[in-house]
Amino acid sequence: MSLVYRPARADDFVTADALVVGSINDLTVRHGFGPMATASPPNFQLFSLKDDPDGLWVAEDGGEILGFAWSWVCGDVWFLAQLFVDPTRQGEGIGNELLGRTMGHARKSGAAHKALITFTFNRVSQGLYMRHGLFPKTPIYLFNAERERAMQALPESPLRPVAMDDSVATSGKLAAIDFHAIGVSREKHHRYLLSDPATTGFLFYAGDDCAGYAYIGSNGHIGPLAAARPELLRDAFATALKLAADGPAGKVSAFLPGSCDSALGLAVDQGMRISFPMLLMASPGYGGWTQYLPRSPGFM
Repeated sequence: MSLVYRPARADDFVTADALVVGSINDLTVRHGFGPMATASPPNFQLFSLKDDPDGLWVAEDGGEILGFAWSWVCGDVWFLAQLFVDPTRQGEGIGNELLGRTMGHARKSGAAHKALITFTFNRVSQGLYMRHGLFPKTPIYLFNAERERAMQALPESPLRPVAMDDSVATSGKLAAIDFHAIGVSREKHHRYLLSDPATTGFLFYAGDDCAGYAYIGSNGHIGPLAAARPELLRDAFATALKLAADGPAGKVSAFLPGSCDSALGLAVDQGMRISFPMLLMASPGYGGWTQYLPRSPGFM
């Protein structure tokens, strides 16, 4: 039967997630990292489908899903969250066709900037993205450490953490910080994170001034994190490390862009080690992150 490309539906996501997990593990095993991905509930995919269904696509043949693409838009930034094809059907142009449909989503939205996070060692995908106008910007490293190690001699941060609420005032503070950190407000994604029972959000204050924010997962993962100014990033990351290490998880982790020198320096000083390399790719004029740590390759 011939391939069909169609908008994704909610009942596709369990199968699509299995395809994504299998594709990631096929790639990471072949490059010596071992299996890295595990199945997870498609909560953010369902949120994105309800918010903007134009960004989610599947490729299927005879009812079998062979590829999945998912993008979202905030303001004038379009982000490709996932693009994966069944490893047994790669090289047939499926990925290029799916990417074309998500690029249509970008055009329809009027996005001025496009970005994604991919595997550093995935040369084929990088070539595909460059042909569509997205170019390498900066490496992004997944760092982690045992929480006891990360806490040893952790510098005292002058920032004061306050748990987020869902007030209009908090939303305004987050929007202002995001505008300076990544050039766009992500109000809808903050609403999503604040509704996640496994994640806790904090605003960071220097006196009465809001200096940044971070989300801490129950698994010890930090992100997203943003600072109001680049010089505040190290203190914001130190505050987040303390919050993560005070939690129930045995390890702490974070994605750190290569452009965030102060956070990278602190991570190394605290005994955190690189476990996985990734790459930010973006259209010209976007991606100079110096005060932002992403949550994950799909969420940004």
